[in-house]
Amino acid sequence: MAQPYEERNSAVKTRRQQEDQRRMAFRRAIEDRSDQRQLRLETAEYPDLGSINYWLAAPAAGRRSVQPAR
Repeated sequence: MAQPYEERNSAVKTRRQQEDQRRMAFRRAIEDRSDQRQLRLETAEYPDLGSINYWLAAPAAGRRSVQPAR
């Protein structure tokens, strides 16, 4: 027996939302990596800034609030 249109549409909408969430999490991970790489390149010529890396890495880890996909 065929599912009612509303149920089918709801399932498709939910699946698309989940796919969008996974895509955005992946995009954020890429952007974070790119930002970290750029920061390393910019600060590489200043060896005395090495101690700052600890302070920069701590907030970045707390910023990730993406829930893992199930």
